[in-house]
Amino acid sequence: MKPHSFFTSPSEPPTMHAVIPVTLAGLRSDQALAWVFPEYSRTTLKSWILAGRVQVDGRCVEPRHVVSGGEAVDLTPPPPSATLSIFGREHPEAIPIEVIHEDPEIRVVNKPAGLVVHPGAGNRGGTMLNALLYLDPGLAALPRAGIVHRLDKDTSGLLVIARSPRAHQSLVAQLKARRITREYQGIVSGAMVAGDSVEAAIGRHPVHRTRMAVVERGGKPALTHYRVIRRFRLHTRVRITLETGRTHQIRVHMAHVHYPLVGDPEYGGRVRLPRGAAPALTQALREFPRQALHAARLTLEHPATGATLSFAAPLPADMEGLIALLTEDAERAGPVDARPRR
Repeated sequence: MKPHSFFTSPSEPPTMHAVIPVTLAGLRSDQALAWVFPEYSRTTLKSWILAGRVQVDGRCVEPRHVVSGGEAVDLTPPPPSATLSIFGREHPEAIPIEVIHEDPEIRVVNKPAGLVVHPGAGNRGGTMLNALLYLDPGLAALPRAGIVHRLDKDTSGLLVIARSPRAHQSLVAQLKARRITREYQGIVSGAMVAGDSVEAAIGRHPVHRTRMAVVERGGKPALTHYRVIRRFRLHTRVRITLETGRTHQIRVHMAHVHYPLVGDPEYGGRVRLPRGAAPALTQALREFPRQALHAARLTLEHPATGATLSFAAPLPADMEGLIALLTEDAERAGPVDARPRR
């Protein structure tokens, strides 16, 4: 599908409709709604009932109202500016986002390198979440504005965003069941002979606590597959897929097998330069501004229809430029030595 950029007009959060199952008969309304809308806490739902944002069979009720089952419920979440209990100080910001696909249930975006996904310490604004709240205020009604997975700040590529409670529940379940396929492309240091897999647990680095590492104890299982796309003299363009989604997984695993991502400030190690490389390539390798990693393909089941959808995002200009220089260097030097260099 042809990408389109960047914004649609902001709109109010949509009213959500549901029917209370008869199996919940006898529960208080706030208890019943916590079952019907599990993405919200009971405390949040109680506050919305008291604020008149919930109607049961067309009338407002008290949190202690006992349901009989079969009642129609209309829930209208508050706009983003009133949802401080969910997002703290986060607020909508007019940050451009490239939208690859959107429909009433999901939106797929192409995240640029340098954009943080979730607000956190030192990044209270200027994030993907802030941009999404501006693009679609209704996302304030969903946990984390519909964000169900993430990319590192300096990794570019595809993210899927839920736009409805049904979509959020479905996407979270698909991720947990590993039914969402994410394919990355990267440029690593070292000339690979062939692809392989890395199965090694990942946890906090025992000394540098802001970093992750392959650890023997206390880590979470992690499995990464990588395949060669193009081998250069001292670098390789690779295709990477994940069986798990640990923090910094690709970066840690590739460094663990001595093929770190070019430009990675945490795990990349020293810059590797092909012997006799042209000045332009030498400069590009030394000054590459981020880890050379891009989420290139995303495949999932549509939450409403169940259809399999696949999306693709081309490599960004910085990676394309580096590949062009590496290709020129390899062609100038002749056939690549097949032996791995580590």
